[in-house]
Amino acid sequence: MNREQVYHPKKFLLWLLIVASVMLFAAFTSAYIVKRGDGNWRIFELPAMFAYNTVVAIIGSLFMQLAYRAANRDELSKLKTQLFLSLIVGIVFMVCQYAGWKQLVADNVYLAGSASESFVYVISAVHLIHMIIAVGFVSVVIVKAYRFQVHKKNMLSIHLCTTFYHFVGLMWIYLYFFFLLNR
Repeated sequence: MNREQVYHPKKFLLWLLIVASVMLFAAFTSAYIVKRGDGNWRIFELPAMFAYNTVVAIIGSLFMQLAYRAANRDELSKLKTQLFLSLIVGIVFMVCQYAGWKQLVADNVYLAGSASESFVYVISAVHLIHMIIAVGFVSVVIVKAYRFQVHKKNMLSIHLCTTFYHFVGLMWIYLYFFFLLNR
């Protein structure tokens, strides 16, 4: 790997965006903890869908890692298959997120309810935006894969996509356990 590949400007930009996102979620979760200390905090059960989404996030990262490995081995048909599976799992995550919100509403937990209710909606919505971006990123890499622009000698796009997809999955796992432990 040459120096240009290690310090590619797109990799640097991606890591800047990831750091900014980590800071955003850290600010949200810090505000959550501070606000919880004020009292008047409604405790409610998280929807089961949020737990399922945690498993979905792990499965999506697994498929994405398999796609990266296939690209690195020039196994182009496996690459395309794993990318499609990553895309489908990302879409399943989004559908499950929506179902989780519906479950919250069915349990009388609303966006305009107490601070605890609002935080869950806002933080999960911001995460959902990140997942939408990840699914879009995977779609771009799929197009590149069909144009034979993703292979052992051209790994930048799949490397960036895999890094972001893993970040989004890890962030959801953190958020789920944060909500679970800080009700």
